[in-house]
Amino acid sequence: MQALKLYNTLSREKELFTAINAPHVGLYVCGPTVYNYVHLGNLRTFTSFDILHRYLRHIGYQVRYVRNITDVGHLVGDGDEGEDKIGKMAKLEKLEPMEIVHRYTQNFHQVLEQFNLLPPSIEPTATGHIMEQIETTKILLDKGLAYESNGSVYFDIETYNKQGGDYGKLSGRVLEDLLTETRDLDGVGEKRNPLDFALWKRAAPEHLMHWPSPWGEGFPGWHLECTCMSHKYLGDTFDIHGGGMDLKFPHHECEIAQAKATYGKAPVRYWMHTNMLTVNGQKMSKSLGNSFLPSELFSGNHPLLEQAFSPMTVRFFMLQSQYRSTLDFSNEALKAAQKGYKRIANGLRIVKNMSFPANASLELVDTKHGDEIQAAVQGCYGGMNDDLNTAVTIANLFTLLKKINQLYTAQVSLESMGEKSFDLLKTNYISFLENILGIKEELPDNWESMIQGLLQLYTEFKQSKQYDKVDEIRTTFKSMGLLIKDMKTSIDWGYEE
Repeated sequence: MQALKLYNTLSREKELFTAINAPHVGLYVCGPTVYNYVHLGNLRTFTSFDILHRYLRHIGYQVRYVRNITDVGHLVGDGDEGEDKIGKMAKLEKLEPMEIVHRYTQNFHQVLEQFNLLPPSIEPTATGHIMEQIETTKILLDKGLAYESNGSVYFDIETYNKQGGDYGKLSGRVLEDLLTETRDLDGVGEKRNPLDFALWKRAAPEHLMHWPSPWGEGFPGWHLECTCMSHKYLGDTFDIHGGGMDLKFPHHECEIAQAKATYGKAPVRYWMHTNMLTVNGQKMSKSLGNSFLPSELFSGNHPLLEQAFSPMTVRFFMLQSQYRSTLDFSNEALKAAQKGYKRIANGLRIVKNMSFPANASLELVDTKHGDEIQAAVQGCYGGMNDDLNTAVTIANLFTLLKKINQLYTAQVSLESMGEKSFDLLKTNYISFLENILGIKEELPDNWESMIQGLLQLYTEFKQSKQYDKVDEIRTTFKSMGLLIKDMKTSIDWGYEE
């Protein structure tokens, strides 16, 4: 079987994945700043790394997955000046900052549960690691790689690079160009260079969130929390760090500089970044009015949506593109994903209820079925091993689905497929969908009683020749993605492969 390769942003190449301390893998993903509802850009990133988490476990690794919660230090505009995003929302809502944190952390967890994401091993918070951030700041000051200015402490990028640092390598930016650009744009202020970033910020009197430190009352810089928490839970150097491509610069660039300067080692072996979302070819943004909250997708309550889409439909839609490619939302694309999801979920339900007959004749086995199934299974693994190309994996799952449908409609018999090939088909179809891609069946809690009621209505309408009502019930069943034969009725509406 092909070995797992991952695209490393740092080297700009696909590299063979080798764990530092196999079978253990350390994975860190930048989590949300919990000042508002989780948006779809976040969701794509977390879904992509959920797939990585699942697949690493599937191929035998023991994964320590750390995903942080940012609950202080992330300022409006993502820079070193302005209000804290959580503090600003707390003032607007007239609540304590930790009430804002609690509300939106709960929302974050609820949405991820709806999308069937596995929880991380550890979910640390920035406020829970203030002491670690203060201690790291002290180390950098002692090394001469940071300086105090008016109660704030900044990382000295020029000194860092002069001592062998490589700030700019991850994002492919040249330090001299960056320094020139920022001087022209921002001036210097209390920093030696505008590109220097805050390790600790002095808190203004109106700032709601602050802690005592050797430099006075203040709060940690946004970039520092991830360096401290990833080091605490994963060590000096760990395997994989992930996030959205918007974090590559400056956030991840700053993380690397802080870690190397503090611990003397490159903190991460593989850097991975997900691409952005677009809507009908335009960048998704609130200012353009084309951004969606997950709740708006589920309800269909948005001017750009023609209907509601379920969590599994959206998850399936996201996985039809490789995580490094741009993903474009449109009603047409989501409707196509809805049909695809229902077909593949039907196959899941069908194959789970199939078992190989105990007294099947070995003489009827046709080896071509085994060859085709084996090729599709290898294609599933090939897609995942090629930098998590879930689109390729899904295409091969549809090949397996065709075999399942042929069995269901008796175009192919279980005896002719053979027990070994059938087990390979069933095991891998279920495993790839449920355990690796995280796709599950979506049915209402009361689906059995609801179906029986619909079937009773169907019989009554058919007897009274109300064929328009009969067609409505057929449409209802199709929208639920159900096969009537599963209900063990004598009704035959045909079957669409």
